[in-house]
Amino acid sequence: MTVHFIGAGPGAADLITIRGRDLIAACPVCLYAGSLVPQDLLSHCPDGARIVNTASLSLDEIIDEIKAAHATGQDVARLHSGDLSVWSAMGEQLRRLRAEGIAYDVTPGVPAFAAAAAALGAELTLPGVAQSLVLTRTSGRASSMPEGETLENFAATGATLAIHLSVHVLEDVVARLAPAFGAECPVAVIWRATWPDQKIVKATLGTVEEATGGERGRTALILVGHALGAEDFDESCLYAGDYDRRFRPVGTDPRFPETAE
Repeated sequence: MTVHFIGAGPGAADLITIRGRDLIAACPVCLYAGSLVPQDLLSHCPDGARIVNTASLSLDEIIDEIKAAHATGQDVARLHSGDLSVWSAMGEQLRRLRAEGIAYDVTPGVPAFAAAAAALGAELTLPGVAQSLVLTRTSGRASSMPEGETLENFAATGATLAIHLSVHVLEDVVARLAPAFGAECPVAVIWRATWPDQKIVKATLGTVEEATGGERGRTALILVGHALGAEDFDESCLYAGDYDRRFRPVGTDPRFPETAE
């Protein structure tokens, strides 16, 4: 018996990996985070599957469901929104499963920041502008931020910031980022990326509070950085005609001569 932790993606039901879909179809038990996982994904469950919405369950109750499936030798599909590597609460479940000797594996999913960038048609790392992406959040009741992991510190690097779980404190986010980024720094707020009711607001740090019209909600991602919407940036050397690379040797003395023939 195995518990298959599956990243269900950002919202659109077809943004799940083939592996994830096939695992759902093969498992007689499915535990899903109903507050964020689209119901359409449950159509992949086999006939007669036990399907449990874990949105109202405690960690103990979730583990009890898994232990019951383990006792009868039934594989479990455990669906979480987005990708499981960040803010999924998977770690505490895995720790419990290791203590119980229950096998598990992990299938990644499309993360929210990637879905948001796709919705914007944006590359978040542009040559000469930003080459790093910071995934972060503000402190909340469920998890506080470690000392040193502050918006101010991240902003000082100039990296593109993908700020999760923080739209409800947008005013505070703006106040903390503006000194380093400047009021003209581009901002995009993306609500429910890839869902049918997706909404995008593009603004700057100086205008985003007014541009959002007081709308805050819960499931939104804030992207901040000079790479957003930039046009004045260097082209990558990767595709430059005079760039000598392994699969396209250039010149009489290429860097990788063994591939030049």
